[in-house]
Amino acid sequence: MKGLRKPLRMIAAVALLVIGSLTPSRAADPIKVGFSMALTGAVAQNGKQLLIALEIWRDDVNAKGGLLGRPVELVYYDDQSNPSNVPGIYTKLMTVDKVDLLVGPYATNMVAPAMPVIMQANKTTISLLAIGVNSHFNYSRYFSMVPVGPEGVKAFSRGYFELAAAQKPKPKTVAMIAADAEFAKTAADGAKANAKALGFDIIYDKTYPPSTTDFSPVVRAVQAANADIVFVASYPPDTVGIIRAANEIGYQPKMFGGTMIGLLVTPLKVQLGPLMNGMTIMESFVPAPSFNFPGLQVVLDQYRKRATDQRIDPFGYGFVPFGYAAGQILAQAVTATKSLDHDKIAKYIHANAFKTVAGDIAYNANGDWTEARTVFTQFQNVAPNNIEQFRTVDHQVIVWPDKYKTGKMVYPYADAKK
Repeated sequence: MKGLRKPLRMIAAVALLVIGSLTPSRAADPIKVGFSMALTGAVAQNGKQLLIALEIWRDDVNAKGGLLGRPVELVYYDDQSNPSNVPGIYTKLMTVDKVDLLVGPYATNMVAPAMPVIMQANKTTISLLAIGVNSHFNYSRYFSMVPVGPEGVKAFSRGYFELAAAQKPKPKTVAMIAADAEFAKTAADGAKANAKALGFDIIYDKTYPPSTTDFSPVVRAVQAANADIVFVASYPPDTVGIIRAANEIGYQPKMFGGTMIGLLVTPLKVQLGPLMNGMTIMESFVPAPSFNFPGLQVVLDQYRKRATDQRIDPFGYGFVPFGYAAGQILAQAVTATKSLDHDKIAKYIHANAFKTVAGDIAYNANGDWTEARTVFTQFQNVAPNNIEQFRTVDHQVIVWPDKYKTGKMVYPYADAKK
């Protein structure tokens, strides 16, 4: 037996060395954060901004030592702005790539089909700029990065109708048009509720196919209804088509705008130029001093360097803060719980407030922000072919709410077109 002790000790020592050499590599395995992103298709302009924001967040986290002592790795696929691609992507992320954490997807149209897959796997996700999704699912591990607050989708239009109701004489009738897709229809539902609550009469309410390219018939039909004000819920390509068609036929209701997300994208603003004058739209983030939260400018500076020559929004106001903030919330929850357990992470997010580059954020039971922070802006005195005019709110004046107001609304719409 004595003769065996030395070989056994040697074997044990070698085993300890092997185990010791394996432990650091396991500790250094990356924490994988998975998502789908619209990198091509109708909302790619926005998706590309969000991807850069998440890449900046990843790099900042890794420069500080990562999460739980491990580097962060992003695992993502292009969903092509196509909702039908999303369930398969999230299934692959969880079963093949075996990601540790989830964010996204981006946009209501893509988040809705992802939810059943995420829920079946009992995972937590922080969706990127989707509205009203969890009112259908009531999933406790879902969190939103859109600042609508407890009133949900109605926050996307309440300011529009409050502005209209404040005019003298008050307009009476409303026409609504929306793309026949998840986000636009949800925004339009909230708009109908707000309009009725404030005593407006909805005399025209139609949807159009997302594949529509010629909007002249759509706008002529709205014009024929002869409503006082018009509310539009549209995507980037539709937004351009609707505004151009309205200007071509000289359509000038007393108030014109809505949730037209194409007008959150600076290159589209430059393309449309003075055609936008008088339009009143919902915004979630604006380049006003009241939105200059700690750390924001550093992130935007990094974004602008990376966005150069990519033919995307050079400023990033409408999307970058929310993408980066989603990463911050996830990182704070992981760090505080010292865990990748999705149940612990979700409970922590529900129970705590977060300081982010998009401001202070806390969540209610349904995964929405506890406080709304949407604004309505009006384009005023926009000049042609001038990108710099959109660096501030001088030509996109905040007209609602009073808390963030930077100027007065020009009413009726025709006066702002002069």
